[in-house]
Amino acid sequence: MEKTLSQAMITSTVSVPYNNSNSVLFRSHGLTSLILRKPRSPPANPSLISSRSSSLTRASAIEHSISSASIDLSDPNWKTKYEKEFEQRFSIPHITDVFPDAEAIRSTFCLKMRSPTEDFVGGYPSDEEWHGYINNNDRVLLKVISYSSPTSAGAECIDSDCSWVQQWIHRAGPREKIYFRPEQVKAAIITCGGLCPGLNDVIRHIVITLEIYGVKNIVGIPFGYKGFSDKDLTEMPLSRKVVQNIHLSGGSLLGVSRGGPSVSEIVDSMEERGINMLFVLGGNGTHAGANAIHDECRKRKMKVAVVGVPKTIDNDILHMDKTFGFDTAVEEAQRAINSAYIEAHSAYHGIGIVKLMGRNSGFIAMQASLASGQVDICLIPEVPFNIHGPNGVLKHLKYLIETKGSAVICVAEGAGQNLLEKTNAKDASGNTILGDFGVHIQQETKKYFKEVSMPVDVKYIDPTYMIRAVRANASDGILCTVLGQNAVHGAFAGYSGITVGIINTHYAYLPIPEVIAYPKSVDPNSRMWHRCLTSTGQPDFI
Repeated sequence: MEKTLSQAMITSTVSVPYNNSNSVLFRSHGLTSLILRKPRSPPANPSLISSRSSSLTRASAIEHSISSASIDLSDPNWKTKYEKEFEQRFSIPHITDVFPDAEAIRSTFCLKMRSPTEDFVGGYPSDEEWHGYINNNDRVLLKVISYSSPTSAGAECIDSDCSWVQQWIHRAGPREKIYFRPEQVKAAIITCGGLCPGLNDVIRHIVITLEIYGVKNIVGIPFGYKGFSDKDLTEMPLSRKVVQNIHLSGGSLLGVSRGGPSVSEIVDSMEERGINMLFVLGGNGTHAGANAIHDECRKRKMKVAVVGVPKTIDNDILHMDKTFGFDTAVEEAQRAINSAYIEAHSAYHGIGIVKLMGRNSGFIAMQASLASGQVDICLIPEVPFNIHGPNGVLKHLKYLIETKGSAVICVAEGAGQNLLEKTNAKDASGNTILGDFGVHIQQETKKYFKEVSMPVDVKYIDPTYMIRAVRANASDGILCTVLGQNAVHGAFAGYSGITVGIINTHYAYLPIPEVIAYPKSVDPNSRMWHRCLTSTGQPDFI
């Protein structure tokens, strides 16, 4: 059967023996280290068990494969072995893995004054005195906190002593040697999934950087992976002139779509078009597709560089500080929250409800609540809660109305799905179509206060599509610029099947399988979630 992009997701496991019956060994959301945590008591409400156990199942089911069968923590050399195995896992694929005799030439990316698209008459330019290249052995530290105890907030521990283990990943940037001759490159850019602030910024800087290397043949594939198979869609020629001002507006110059043809069809189309550099902007599913394309190109022994740029407004890509569009989303969400606050504060017993993006992770809702200082209740997918009952959301909401006169609730779209009727419907990307929890809690709120004979004025705001469509703010603009540049640097350096991201404020390359194993999500024991709870003053709703 032909492998489709939606079937390209990667699953892997690791077994780590630990025989403490009083503890549960699992990985915190978004971590490569294994985490030692004490199990919580079962919730009083059995309906919450499915939500919590699914979180633990997700955490344990997505642990990555390690080259050896397991880590023996009783081995005095286990740390050295772990670090070596980690290095192997995070090694990034290179053209020379398939083409060991591939020619390396001096980089055409330099600071000498020249036209970005001039012909290389008389050889390639060089800048012997410039020390702006990245050495291939440069590394970035993935984790920077040394925890002294598994009970520390957000602790990331491999063993019960929280031993410090170094985890190094590849630093991003231009290399002194490149593996593609610019005049022989045909580069293609695609944007997949939903809209996100910053897409045009990334497209712009991929094109600009390609031209500085000397590439003249640059195209955009319209409407995501679909553009490879739909005969009615023609590729769009791109140049600095075309993309010069596209960052001044939101959306995507190339258009977006979900799903697409089979991997073989895409690679066939790439061969026909002569594409040997592919830049893929998208989230977990899109990156899974990019990795499948990379694998297929290797299988066919095609000299192609496939490089991803993580695009998810939800900020749910593993290991990375943040993904582009997230800062803008948090900033734009302030407008919706402030509007909800004004509506609620200006009404008699006013309640403002704002639903924000976040299918599997509540980063936007958490950060927006923290930033606004106007939210009384923040509900996210990672933290179970009851709506009804003595410790439920509505009981606390009644208390807020009685004591404050108004309240603001911020919910992530993926929150409370265990309280809604489930459907097995999927979108074109293979994602489960979620129930509308924002509308549900709005209806339950009105019903509850009617039953207790307390008049309330409920206003519901869903700014999702307004936020997705705006242009990137300054912070995201800088992030997009650097991500776009480093994507091109990685491709010319001969890397493929990689993605680029910001790790502890530094830019790094990671193998795609390591960032798509599962969505990153908010750790309920993290300091950031505790800060949000301190700001809202909300109790546990269980």
